[in-house]
Amino acid sequence: MTHLIGKLLIAMPSMPDPRFAHSVVFLCAHSENGAMGVIVNKPLPDLTLIKLLSHLDLDGPENARGLGEDPVDGPVHFGGPVETSRGFVLHSPDFFNAEGSLQVADGIVLSTSVEVLAEMARGQGPSQSIVALGYAGWGPDQLDGEIQAGGWLIADAAPAMLFATEDSAKWTAALGQIGVDPRLLSGATGHA
Repeated sequence: MTHLIGKLLIAMPSMPDPRFAHSVVFLCAHSENGAMGVIVNKPLPDLTLIKLLSHLDLDGPENARGLGEDPVDGPVHFGGPVETSRGFVLHSPDFFNAEGSLQVADGIVLSTSVEVLAEMARGQGPSQSIVALGYAGWGPDQLDGEIQAGGWLIADAAPAMLFATEDSAKWTAALGQIGVDPRLLSGATGHA
């Protein structure tokens, strides 16, 4: 049953929950106890990483820069409707904290401790990341039922898809990865 860990869930147009409309979810856990993932393509409109770090009193040096060329900033994503005040960071494996990081897939780590954000504020965090508040959660067999009912498609996750693709293009790109043209998808599902 753990075969979906590290995969992308792509919401079908018929998804009845508007919070998941056109969502791409990176699945971090999947077992007989349920599933957990982080939506990776829905930035929150009024929250940036700099604002979040400031709110958490994790301001870095005035000229703190990340490992890349851009200053340490970027969007904070709506990770899902569960525990929306809790932070999750999906990131490259160049940062790892033994107490709060979990290697989920090749090139993709999930960190839940504030330490990753503190390191990002100091310009010492991972070179690639998605910061999210909240997560998507499913009870036992719930996700499997939603997949069988046609609510989700499944695709492989690659670091380039998560970290280098624009948020607005991730849904279409994820569908294209599995050979699906979004223009041909119907908003209705059925059973043959």
